[in-house]
Amino acid sequence: AEIYGKRTIAGFLAQVGAEEPSAADRVIWSEQGRLHLAYTATCEDVSTNIFAIVNDIDGNSIANNEHGVRVGDMVLVSSASLTLRGYVSAVDAGANNNVTILPYANDHFDNAGFGDSAGAEAYRILVIGSEFEKGTDGRSSANAPKFKSFSNKHLIMKDYYEVNGSDTTSIGWVEVAGEEGQSGYLWYLKAEGDTRARFADYLEMAMLEAETAHADAGAIGGTDGGALQDGTQGLFQAITTRGHQTSGVVAGGGAGNLAEFDAILAIFDQQGAIEENMLFLDRGTNLAIDDMLASMNTHGAGGTSYGVFENDEDMALNLGFSGFRRGSYDFYKSDFRYLNDKGTRGALNDTVTNIRGVIIPAGTSSVYDEMLGKNLKRPFLHVRYRKSSTEDRKMKTWITGSVGGASTSGKDVMEVHYLSERCLITQGANNFMLMN
Repeated sequence: AEIYGKRTIAGFLAQVGAEEPSAADRVIWSEQGRLHLAYTATCEDVSTNIFAIVNDIDGNSIANNEHGVRVGDMVLVSSASLTLRGYVSAVDAGANNNVTILPYANDHFDNAGFGDSAGAEAYRILVIGSEFEKGTDGRSSANAPKFKSFSNKHLIMKDYYEVNGSDTTSIGWVEVAGEEGQSGYLWYLKAEGDTRARFADYLEMAMLEAETAHADAGAIGGTDGGALQDGTQGLFQAITTRGHQTSGVVAGGGAGNLAEFDAILAIFDQQGAIEENMLFLDRGTNLAIDDMLASMNTHGAGGTSYGVFENDEDMALNLGFSGFRRGSYDFYKSDFRYLNDKGTRGALNDTVTNIRGVIIPAGTSSVYDEMLGKNLKRPFLHVRYRKSSTEDRKMKTWITGSVGGASTSGKDVMEVHYLSERCLITQGANNFMLMN
């Protein structure tokens, strides 16, 4: 009796990603930097108009004067309570990242109303243009485009099933059926099929959950001076380290969750502002969003609204929603079986650190493939598996022994081997969000 229904969880990556071959040990890709220049800074003393640039707006540290602020720039300088326009009169050539900014409104920032926050990253600097006097020379330096380079390592996964020759001839009283299409009364077919289905699920779970390990942690792989070397970066780690997280949308939140979604939109506005997004959710969060959307229908207060949702008293009432639009964003939601099944992440529903859902941008990104020598449109998520003209390691299966058609050894067994070598590429993780 198939009391657990469909037990496999694979299919998530098939909906939102693609699978492509790879012919190298490591996949390396680059992502463009921001177009405009914005930084956080400290100030030695507001009376000297000297600011020290510390980080870019995404929190990446600036060293050795490698920022884009130049003499002649017009900037906005903002504190916690005040924003002033300034002119960059000097850029220190040393490694201290110091720039001198003269406020248009006064002779010094302290006279203009800025408080002194020496040593604290209390200021933001945004370049908004430039100003030069008549007859002066042009720029003396140029700003080169910035990019970030990322890489991921393939993960080799294996599994194995064995049955002796005698047991393959034994008929049983239990009729078998399974996800791999097994049927009949030969129990070893059930066991082999379950091993295959479990391995297929492992391929997906590893791409979601895997993480890079510290070189000294004892995981498989080489060492690289304590850098992240072993393992591979799965989806959840990629979003945690390069994307965003929210814990506001919770079960039972109802209409209150709308404000949390507005906060999510504000974050997406600061990133790629991709219009269409997919929400893959556990059951509690999915129902909480349904309640949020239903509470927006004021005509249904105190009863069921028939006209608004095209329902009538003689039909089954649909209390669920497949998606919604808020601001300029479309959200399409779906159950994420991996987060609901008690045999997988569903077993962790009661922990405070559990993942309740994930928001993934729909559409594709444009990338240049050096192997093919041209630009390609790829999903933001795609799996790369090892392949050459003679070897395909996407999902490899082979039989050894002397049973079941194999004749490779004198062992009276059938050995079924499974192998895959793959990794997940998460491009533009700044447009993804984990819902914790």
